[in-house]
Amino acid sequence: MSRYFTEDHEWIDVDGDTATVGITDYAQSQLGDIVFVETPDEGKQVSKGDDAAVVESVKAASDVYAPVSGTVIEGNADLDDNPALVNEDPEGEGWFFKMTLSDASELDGLMDEAKYADFVSKL
Repeated sequence: MSRYFTEDHEWIDVDGDTATVGITDYAQSQLGDIVFVETPDEGKQVSKGDDAAVVESVKAASDVYAPVSGTVIEGNADLDDNPALVNEDPEGEGWFFKMTLSDASELDGLMDEAKYADFVSKL
């Protein structure tokens, strides 16, 4: 499995043509206590850069963008009852949605873990 990152602080784990998407630990730390998450509906078509989900904290509401194009196959239902999972485990159990990729070449424009760590260090 390969993990990539965006400049908007989303992460994407890719396994074959299926991907899991969430926000990074940095993003959740900037947002503060997460109080609500809206995940996309199964079957929703998203293009790279589209608004795909919404996350609300005590500080702000933010869009979560699709790091690549594809079709949503599952939203994380656990976040409906427990949005704080995003704070507790943002890069694990606090994932937002799973999708099938429509163009794997879009992954080429994303950062690997080392490049993302360097990017965050300069913020």
